[in-house]
Amino acid sequence: MSPPPRSRFFRQLLQLTSAGICTALLAHNAHPTEVVRHSLLGGSKFPIARAVEVPAGTTIIFHSGITPAPLDPKAPAGTAAYWGDTKTQALSAFARIKESLDQLQLGFGDVVAMTVYLVGDPAKGGRMDFEGFMAAYSQFFGTAQQPHLPARSTVQVAGLVQPGMLVEIEVQLAKPQK
Repeated sequence: MSPPPRSRFFRQLLQLTSAGICTALLAHNAHPTEVVRHSLLGGSKFPIARAVEVPAGTTIIFHSGITPAPLDPKAPAGTAAYWGDTKTQALSAFARIKESLDQLQLGFGDVVAMTVYLVGDPAKGGRMDFEGFMAAYSQFFGTAQQPHLPARSTVQVAGLVQPGMLVEIEVQLAKPQK
């Protein structure tokens, strides 16, 4: 007994759809494209991308937020002497991110998006030290050695996991599949 015409139609549709998807995936993987980073509008030279396009066939890695290591573990916990200022903490967080990326066989050039959480610095009247953060950030992004810029947001938050901590950085990365 043959299946009803409707069942046959859906089976054929499924076979065609599956074949089409497989063909499209194979065709795409045969000609991989690159990550595209769009510059800010108006010719701005601020070191972030306006947007980043990640092509299909690329592995996306969502990296947890990283906080700094204590600057002086012998100083009283939660103090500026213990953690350091925003620039010092950002440099420490970037060093810890680099260590993690090295283990994952990735680098800062693979970062396509970044979210930065800054706590208001008591020494700055409770405002985030954006300039201090940028002094650290610009050592890793937009340099001659590493020109790739991520899309980025920087926000001031009320606090982080430890008293006195001023910086947490979260990154997303794109790794082309081989």
